[in-house]
Order: sequence, then structure tokens, then C-alpha cells
Amino acid sequence: MEDSRETSPSSNNSSEELSSALQLSKGMSIFLDILRRADKNDDGKLSFEEFKAYFADGVLSGEELHELFHTIDTHNTNNLDTEELCEYFSQHLGEYENVLAALEDLNLSILKAMGKTKKDYQEASNLEQFVTRFLLKETLNQLQSLQNSLECAMETTEEQTRQERQGPSKPEVLSIQWPGKRSSRRVQRHNSFSPNSPQFNVSSPALLEEDNQWMTQINRLQKLIDRLEKKHIMLVQRQMSVTEEDLEEFQLALKHYVESASAQSGCLRISIQKLSNESRYMIYEFWENSSVWNRHLQTNYSKTFQRSNVDFLETPELTSTMLVPASWWILKNN
Repeated sequence: MEDSRETSPSSNNSSEELSSALQLSKGMSIFLDILRRADKNDDGKLSFEEFKAYFADGVLSGEELHELFHTIDTHNTNNLDTEELCEYFSQHLGEYENVLAALEDLNLSILKAMGKTKKDYQEASNLEQFVTRFLLKETLNQLQSLQNSLECAMETTEEQTRQERQGPSKPEVLSIQWPGKRSSRRVQRHNSFSPNSPQFNVSSPALLEEDNQWMTQINRLQKLIDRLEKKHIMLVQRQMSVTEEDLEEFQLALKHYVESASAQSGCLRISIQKLSNESRYMIYEFWENSSVWNRHLQTNYSKTFQRSNVDFLETPELTSTMLVPASWWILKNN
């Protein structure tokens, strides 16, 4: 997840000075920001551990990341600086060169507009204040729309890469152990069971009643699956490595976050796993869809949790998302 450390005017000036010193082309100043966020010990360069923590995407292996690190490290210092990052990525930008240049202009335009808003809003008329609020909201909506498109593209490319590396995975089949039977039977789609079916050919009234309960449950699940088979839910996996001295404060912040998120109508479930003998947490969040998840990210409680993690975490949070059929959720939770 992106580091939310605020950039002060002095750091902006430093970035501009460094950008001028390096004579970066339009759009490449993003790598100054990348270095700032990835450089956790603020020594102006990236070690392999810092590089791995920031650039790991859950697809490239550790060996591949190590090879990439040394490919970028043309100065052979076992550290990466902004010049090396720019030199490597500038060779692979393609159409994204124009995107990064536009983002640089957009960032400056938004900062300029926000500065003027901060200066003039309080003295503006009611109508002028309304227009300002409307424009801020619409600007945010446009940016969120772009974010949704980018996230869909990221999910698609990541999934395609995983399939190419791992091969197609077999779909999970729901198996049910029938009373009095050792072998499990697969639930067949578009088939409803009844007491006259061979599977229910039993003579004991008690077993017949129990089998009828199975039939009711299966048919109920079948209707839910038919209704939800074309829908997907958002599964979010978040990995956080917490510093020992901040563990207690992090747990309190996490508790407040989970309580607030769980109260949202679009949140289906949040599960937390603490890895043994480590201050590392795995958080699994299930949301109705990607739009609900994106709105959740804009809430005050979510932003507060993200800001606090800047101080609590040893390395940047690793977040991955994927869309899963809603029917899987129903099968696993009924």
C-alpha cells in the first residue's frame, strides 16, 4: 500500500533541486518520490531489502527480484539511486511516458488549486463555496474512476501472469459426506434432490428425515449459487510487519479499524492471522465488490489506520486483491 507520509514544501523544493541536478525528463520525477517512499532509513539509496519490500508484487520470485536489482545497479554498489532507477525504467516506459508526464502536470495543477482553495474558501460567498465543493467532489470522482480502471487492469495482468506461471487451477468441488456412506457425493448443478431419488433410497424414518434436511440445505444453496454465479466479491490480502516497540499501539489501532470496517454494509468479513514468533499480521478482507472497497479506502477510519501504519510498520504494507465468484463465498459460509 502506498506510503502516506506527507510531503512538506521543503521536501518538494529538495525534490525539484535534485530533479534539476539530474536533468530528469518530463514525468520521471515520479522516481524521486518512489525513492523517498521506499527508502526507509532515509540514506538516499535503496538496499536490496528496501527494493524488495517496495517492488515485490507477489508474482516475481525472490531470485527474480534479486536479478532485477543487480540489473538496475549499473554502478555495482549494491544500492540503487534515483539515476539508476530512471535509467532503467526510462527504457521500458512506452506509452506510460506520456502518462507519467500528464500525472506530473496533474499533480502540480491539483496542488495549485488546493492552495488557492485553502487561501480563498473562507472569505468566499455561499455560492462560490458550493461551486468549490462541487468541483472538489467531481475531481475526486474522476480520479476514483481512473483508479478503478487501473485496478482492473492490474488485477487482469496479475491473474494472467499467475495462470501462465502456474497453469489453470482446477475448480473447487463441494463434497458432502452423506449419512451412512463412506464416499462423498458431488453436488451436481441444476439437479434438485428429492426423497424419490436413489440417493435417498432409505427405509429408516429417522434417516429419511435427516436426508430431507440435507435436501433442503442443498436446494437452498443451489438457489443462492444460481443467483450469484455471475457476481464477484473482492478479496483483499494485507501483510503487515510491525516493529516490536509499536506492537501494542498497532494492535489497538487494528482493533479500531476492524470494528469500524466490519460495521460497513459492504463488508462481508475480516479475518486476522498473526504469524507465530513474528510481529507479522495477515489480514483478509471480503467486500461485496471493488467499488465498495474503493469507497472504504476513502473513509476517515481507513485513512487514519493507513497513516498510523507509517510509524508502526517495519516495511511498507503488502496488499493484493482479487475478484472471486460470489458463489464461493456462499459455499464456504453456509
